[in-house]
Amino acid sequence: MSIWSVRCLSQKFSRQAYILANSRNVLSPAHRLPVNGINRTAHNSLYQMVKKRTLEARTKLQANKYPNNQACMTVPTTTELENVATATDSCELTIPSRATPSYHESQAQFKVACQQVPAKEVLKSSECREPKIDTCRQPPKDPCEEFNRKRREADFGRGPGGPCGGGGDGGKGEDDSFKLKCLLGMLAALLAGGLIAWLMTRRSKTDEHSEAEDQEASLKRAKLSGLITTPRTSAELPQHVPYLIIGGGTAAFSAFRAIKSNDARAKVLMISNEFRKPYMRPPLSKELWYTPNANDDPIKDYRFKQWTGSERSLYFEPEEFFMDPTKLEDSVNGGIAVAQGFTVKKVDAQKRIVTLNDGYQIGYDECLIATGCSPKNLPMFRDAAPSVREKIMVYRTPDDFDRLRRYALEKRSITIVGNGFIGSELACSLAHYSKENGGGKIYQVFQEKANMSKVLPNYLSRWTMQKMESLGVCVIPDATIRAASRDESNIKLELNNGMTLMSDIVVVCVGCSPNTTIASSSGLEVDRSLGGFVVNAELEARRNLYVAGDASCFYDPLLGRRRVEHHDHSVVSGRLAGENMTGAKKPYTHQSMFWSDLGPEIGYEGIGLVDSSLPTVGVFALPSEADRHADNLTEKRSQEDPYPNDGADGDIYSSDGEPIKCDPDDEPHYGKGVIFYLKNDKIVGILLWNLFNRIGLARTIINQNKKYEDLNEVAKLFEIHA
Repeated sequence: MSIWSVRCLSQKFSRQAYILANSRNVLSPAHRLPVNGINRTAHNSLYQMVKKRTLEARTKLQANKYPNNQACMTVPTTTELENVATATDSCELTIPSRATPSYHESQAQFKVACQQVPAKEVLKSSECREPKIDTCRQPPKDPCEEFNRKRREADFGRGPGGPCGGGGDGGKGEDDSFKLKCLLGMLAALLAGGLIAWLMTRRSKTDEHSEAEDQEASLKRAKLSGLITTPRTSAELPQHVPYLIIGGGTAAFSAFRAIKSNDARAKVLMISNEFRKPYMRPPLSKELWYTPNANDDPIKDYRFKQWTGSERSLYFEPEEFFMDPTKLEDSVNGGIAVAQGFTVKKVDAQKRIVTLNDGYQIGYDECLIATGCSPKNLPMFRDAAPSVREKIMVYRTPDDFDRLRRYALEKRSITIVGNGFIGSELACSLAHYSKENGGGKIYQVFQEKANMSKVLPNYLSRWTMQKMESLGVCVIPDATIRAASRDESNIKLELNNGMTLMSDIVVVCVGCSPNTTIASSSGLEVDRSLGGFVVNAELEARRNLYVAGDASCFYDPLLGRRRVEHHDHSVVSGRLAGENMTGAKKPYTHQSMFWSDLGPEIGYEGIGLVDSSLPTVGVFALPSEADRHADNLTEKRSQEDPYPNDGADGDIYSSDGEPIKCDPDDEPHYGKGVIFYLKNDKIVGILLWNLFNRIGLARTIINQNKKYEDLNEVAKLFEIHA
């Protein structure tokens, strides 16, 4: 609605209020007024005396001599009417057709009219039959209503002997009351209209700047929440770049470093659906929880202290390291720009064009897909009621860390579902954090028999579970969640073993799925069993289109086709893809490693196929010679099921074939050691238990791809007794 429309409505409202106030001022019959400014009666008594004598004469005279004038006249005063009736029996007044003439004007015109009408032409009342309708228009039923209209159009000033008669203080009082009502009505209308006009005018002025102010406010809110696209719209992105990277994680940033090292002036555009610059994920479940931080929310730069004692940030590089995406094309020395908060929906490998969700297209010379993976959720939680879903979360980003840290600081009870890397690490870290800050209880629920049962041998998995319980984690193995409900503050989990668990928040850590949604629209292959984009040895999915990190399904010359979800694999595969994008064309033959920390007493590194379903040989350092016979521990599977997946217990033997009973409470047995994973009597995986800085040797042993007769001799290479 425009300001002009509001003002017109205000004026109309004022007029209606004025008319409404006037229409309620009804005059008495004694104060009747004529129509069109012509006075007809001044007094009822006088009107009755002269009516019969003058009506017919005046009507006839008006019709014959003055056809254009009205014959219904009213004299201003009683004295003048008596004089006229005596002298001439009738007198015609001709008053100009304008509203409400003054008393003196009426008197002057009355005298002129009397001089113009001879006495002989005035008819007697008996000679007047019926007045012609054309000569005198009939007055309305309520002449005072018409007078009020005339009165409003002219002025309010009337003397005591005004046209409505009555005179005296009574008429003046009614006029004053009428004026007061009109003034009050006008004042109310003006105030209401003025208020509306002021509000609309203020709104109009605000509208001129509202868009800029709204953008500034939304930008400020987005900066505070960390949810802001950079740049603001995709139209500000370059239409073509030499190097395009889809994804903003570890593999993507590692590829940029390799590109920049081989092409010093490379222009690299990274498109990330996250609202942060590239960062590393492992500290989110480990070091960040052990680093003392102020109760800031969020922690500034997410700085943490490594196990070596050095301090660093979760982000690979500070904000100043990256370029503005709008300035990338004009950069002479190149650089990297990150488009935050954008999602790619299609890659046309033939035309070398990437299409964003909003339809914007970007051309490229070389492209890398490093979309990573997304955490899984259980169907029963995903399909639960909204009130239940409010208490369910997954764990992968700094935002998840901030949310979980708030719960821990508020001394809430937290339940971890899952016993993999993230679930077990997070349970230990939360138990330590809660103990340091006087927090709530930490639960861990999973359906396996013990912690890390898909990675560790059964005896070591059970021992690890006991160590986690000693740290303060309430571990509930062999349990699945049957139902979940919600009360006012807690979520209630009903387990299949009959237990009911009350918790403030539930964190689901049951693995992740590769982000391959663009595969169908882009015509790219996805491995049906392992997931991930199928690539060749050079990590190419198509010509000039590469895939690295968690989303790649590559071929390992030693171990076959694989998909790995580890930090080291993301770093190395991203680096190789970046080199190949600059023309290196190298095959991927790297055996990636991983590491995990379960509290201050347990840390391990692994490489190759580290799978508990494989036969294992564990060699641990023992403190005394009396127990040296248990130095070589081999876990044998049954002949019926050599590679069970149910985590069934296996017998443990010494090198001479005698069974060894290992007491899980005997901590020195598993203080330090090495575990070999075998396939076809060849070492395909090595786990270093509380041994560090020896992963290069383990990689060399796996790459030799040969059988060893005595694994004790191989274990000595790792100096487990040092």
